[in-house]
Amino acid sequence: MKDLWGVLARQRDYRLMLSAGLISLIGDWLLRTGLAFQVYVLTGSTLASGGLLLASFLPAVVLGSLAGVFVDRWNRRTTMIVTNILNAVVLLPLIAVHDASTIWIVYGVVLAQSCLQQFFQPAEQSLVPVLVHEEQLVTANALNSQIRDLARLIGAALGGVLAAAGGLTLLALGDAATFLIAVVLIARMRHRQVRPENPEQTAGGAIKRLKEEWTEGLRLCVAGPAIRLFFVFCMVTGVGEGIMSTLFAPFVSSQIGGDGQVYGLIVSSQAIGGIVGGLVAAAIGSRWPAARLWGIGALAFGLIDTTLFLYPLASDSVIPAFVCMIVVGLPGALTIAGMMTVFQNLTVDGTRGRIYGAVGAAESVAVLIGIAAAGFLGDAVGIIPVLVFQGLGYVVGGLVILARQRVLETRSVPLPV
Repeated sequence: MKDLWGVLARQRDYRLMLSAGLISLIGDWLLRTGLAFQVYVLTGSTLASGGLLLASFLPAVVLGSLAGVFVDRWNRRTTMIVTNILNAVVLLPLIAVHDASTIWIVYGVVLAQSCLQQFFQPAEQSLVPVLVHEEQLVTANALNSQIRDLARLIGAALGGVLAAAGGLTLLALGDAATFLIAVVLIARMRHRQVRPENPEQTAGGAIKRLKEEWTEGLRLCVAGPAIRLFFVFCMVTGVGEGIMSTLFAPFVSSQIGGDGQVYGLIVSSQAIGGIVGGLVAAAIGSRWPAARLWGIGALAFGLIDTTLFLYPLASDSVIPAFVCMIVVGLPGALTIAGMMTVFQNLTVDGTRGRIYGAVGAAESVAVLIGIAAAGFLGDAVGIIPVLVFQGLGYVVGGLVILARQRVLETRSVPLPV
């Protein structure tokens, strides 16, 4: 626990940022869970519910890489404060949604929040290496991963309660409150970012520079063997995420005979393992090289996933599914902590935002490819073979990471000349 104490007790700014992230993420899950329920209640349409997914993914594909360029230019602390305030404001139109005729407002709110998130996430990830010492990065990234699972448990439960008690109005006010609390916490951070002033430019020159920085971010994603490996891993696992999100519900229903309640419990049980895994990763983070943590985590994650998808061939019990989903949370936390630390070590301040944004945009495209592929292949090939392919992607990825550890220990992609 020495590593945890060193980060949480001695790094005040990081502790404030982590607390703000936990509170706002609880609000995100609160709204996400409640919206899914309310949209279906108001419309009775699964197509309308699916529209929420499209509204949340589209900005990541279209805006993600460009937003990272602005994050590299702007003060990251200010960016996080402003985006949180705007997130609270754009929630207010949800109060006007009372029936299916105004459901378009929900899509607009989700779209706007997703656009803001494209600026917030690169700013947050770029700030972590500045707030903690280099040897504390794995621990800090593990804690970031852990609060996401904790927020998922708390926020999803609260979302259902608030949706039933007060509908969209209570959901909007509750989520807005979490964003404003996060603003107060981030504003208390003492870190002040100093950037050299940019020379004045004409409108044409500014557009040209923006284009150059955007293309530079795309180029830096594949600028060397280490960052290229990170990029490819994100793409492969992004396809797997799309497959999983599409086929896991049919898997639970058709392969192990679970109903909607069982499905919900199985999905939420992964957060339990993630919370424990985050603590383990935070505790051992400074003792293991980040690349090894990433490789072992990905390998174990893929093996457990593959076991989960193959066991129905021998048993129709739902218990192994619960066990696998809980256990897989541990290697999942190790994977995220390791790979984010490798990414932060491979990049330098001033380019980290645009690279993170470009990778995130590409990963979102990969998720959409996975969703589309799963829809076709699930019927043509079968649910289990396609899901096993997803698990094997992690297995192969983990083995490659372990084999290329030395390459991944390379430090920082050079700044653009």
